[in-house]
Amino acid sequence: MSNEHDPARVLALLWRTDTRPTRRGGPGVDRIVAAAVALADADGLAALSMRRVAQALGVGTMSLYTHVPGKAELVEAMVDAVSASTPREPVGGGWRVRLEAVARDNRALLLRHPWLLDAPLHRAVLGPGTIGKYEHELGAVDGIGLDEVELDAVRTRGRGPVRPPARAGGAAERARAGSGVGDERWWAEVGPALAAVLDEERYPLAVRVGAAAGAAHRAPHDAEHAFAFGLRRVLDGVAALVSSRARA
Repeated sequence: MSNEHDPARVLALLWRTDTRPTRRGGPGVDRIVAAAVALADADGLAALSMRRVAQALGVGTMSLYTHVPGKAELVEAMVDAVSASTPREPVGGGWRVRLEAVARDNRALLLRHPWLLDAPLHRAVLGPGTIGKYEHELGAVDGIGLDEVELDAVRTRGRGPVRPPARAGGAAERARAGSGVGDERWWAEVGPALAAVLDEERYPLAVRVGAAAGAAHRAPHDAEHAFAFGLRRVLDGVAALVSSRARA
């Protein structure tokens, strides 16, 4: 239960190469990780603790440390486990279709497991789930005329539009759950009241653009629209890069 981060032990945890036997009736790594994911899905990462995981499994907290050094390492194992759940099937069509599928799969992953947005990961998780995910995502843009460094950058950038809309969408969902009022209803109530006090001469652009966006989304913000718009701009940028390589 050392506070030191031991890379070798983390890799042993992620790749399940630690062959020490599980105490009779005690939980193995897979059960510990699954219980932790379920708790984080329900209550968020801030509420996760080794004690709560042990309670969920009906065991003593100390029994977990036989397999998992601490919460930081457990979070890495959780990230690797849910990364393994993303699709691996080949997607038909050109690179643009494939890269869009990668972005949408990542968005779906964040919507299933919102706590991923709060995971304090300063370095890459190097387990079979995350590396398999990386391999699959690179395949979306392999063979389009880019070198290896560019492939890595394009794969990373293709996931860029995912996190901000997912975070905004999660916040909106929590607001709906807490107040019982959806964005559309809230905007229908707030919009007319705002229009009554807003000075169009002082804020002409805010009024004109805000009114158009509010009418289009029936809310002040639409996470799906923000995601799709950002993704199209990224794909357009990648298309320009691929085209420039082809000309060269």
